[in-house]
Amino acid sequence: MKKAIHPEYVEANVHCACGNTFTTRSTKAVIRLDICSRCHPFFTGEQRLVDTGGRVERFMRRLNRTTQAAPEAEGATPTG
Repeated sequence: MKKAIHPEYVEANVHCACGNTFTTRSTKAVIRLDICSRCHPFFTGEQRLVDTGGRVERFMRRLNRTTQAAPEAEGATPTG
């Protein structure tokens, strides 16, 4: 390997938003996560919405808008 071109590979502390902390190796000393294997719904078996940037709320608004428009469309008479 060439000298002085590769980043230093150090022990990294990984901190999750749920409070879980573990150690691994990386080129960064500290890594922060929003979700990890301890709190991810797939690994825990819980049904939980993980909202990143309001996406779930935005989807629910769109869903409500389409379900409200559907009954209005049923009462309309087709033209033609």
